[in-house]
Amino acid sequence: MPKKTALFSCVECGAQSPKWIGRCPECNAWNSYAEEERAESPRANALSVAGGPMPISAIEADVAPRISTELPSLDRVLGGGLVIGAVTLVGGEPGVGKSTLLLQAAQQLAQHGPVLYVSGEESPRQIALRARRLGTTSDEIRIFTETSVEKIIAAIEKLHPVAAIIDSIQTVHTVTNDSTPGSVGQVRDSAGSLMAAAKRLSIPIFLIGHITKEGTIAGPKSLEHIVDTVLYFEGEKFQNYRVVRAYKNRFGPVNEVAIFEMHDDGLEEVPNPSAALISQRSAAPGSAIVAALEGTRPLLIEMQALVSTTHFPSPRRMAMGIDSNRVTLLLAVLERKGGGNFAQHDVYVNIAGGLAIDEPALDLGIVAAVLSSQRNRALPFDVAIFGEVGLLGEIRSVSQADLRAREAAALGFRRVILPQANAAEIRADIEVLPVRKLEEFTGIAFTT
Repeated sequence: MPKKTALFSCVECGAQSPKWIGRCPECNAWNSYAEEERAESPRANALSVAGGPMPISAIEADVAPRISTELPSLDRVLGGGLVIGAVTLVGGEPGVGKSTLLLQAAQQLAQHGPVLYVSGEESPRQIALRARRLGTTSDEIRIFTETSVEKIIAAIEKLHPVAAIIDSIQTVHTVTNDSTPGSVGQVRDSAGSLMAAAKRLSIPIFLIGHITKEGTIAGPKSLEHIVDTVLYFEGEKFQNYRVVRAYKNRFGPVNEVAIFEMHDDGLEEVPNPSAALISQRSAAPGSAIVAALEGTRPLLIEMQALVSTTHFPSPRRMAMGIDSNRVTLLLAVLERKGGGNFAQHDVYVNIAGGLAIDEPALDLGIVAAVLSSQRNRALPFDVAIFGEVGLLGEIRSVSQADLRAREAAALGFRRVILPQANAAEIRADIEVLPVRKLEEFTGIAFTT
């Protein structure tokens, strides 16, 4: 019998220790060590190169072949499709649509051969009920309810599917670790075994991951380091739009996004996200259209602000979809540069549509929406805005200015307010209104 040893692992960074310690020496997290029992048994590394070390110049480095999911938005986030042997981790809130999306992807992938759907949470009947509602009833989708990693890998070896989906990584377990399913050690070792099998068999594998109340994927942080791609499913369950965002991708760009709309019969791709996001835009004061950039995709979003008189000593500052600290910083710059006094006002800022975007080019749109609400004056309906605002009140350049301007022109906007440094880049058929300082912007925005 293999000897069992106690081991403690940090749930944040995966660091290990033979005894419990209060503070992790690697990531400085407090009370992050969890105990696990494991059997000491040597395990071969499936990723090792036969014959020992090799010169890098002697290794074939052809472009990795890809399989299309036939869902263009998902292919875009993946960097052009599924890479043979890649492991993709998909995380998100319960009920946001992770299983729905992967079932729809399985239906499309089934055109190329069998797809193995492994569930450790639902019975085959429950999955079949959802599949009939979604219309994903291809005979090539094979349902397998199992939680043993060894049996799952054996099924993959026998079936040799086009792709495998594991729902979820927190429910499976491996015999090389005696911890309970979902523990730090089990999640790490199970993912490692599946990763080795994916590389050895050249089969792409999707892992569905639970998330914690903080919004991060449950389990050790090393789980995200093990896999090739990490996708986060964002969106509120009571809203129609869902955003799939790439946070890690070894085979493509990060921060790419795909936007879907949830319906009774599943997720539907939004072919023109900008048009959908501003379709209900308002001409009232407090609204500004901002040309944002998510990955390589330009998006026009509606930035909304409400400035109201407060009756409390400390005015409220609330932001939805953007960093609230950034809003507070911009209000301080506005007060210093003559944009108004907000000491007696509550300020609320929101990105319409439920999106969460974090990039400096939103600054000018936030300023425009806040000033529009404070002055009770609507911005021109045909103007799009983007630019970063510095602490000294200067308007700083942003990336991909021409791409943003082209997106605005394609949706009927005739003018764009942007940083002076980006003006020379614009080739789009749109009138350019460059600004260098915040004082110039406040003059142009409400007189054009």
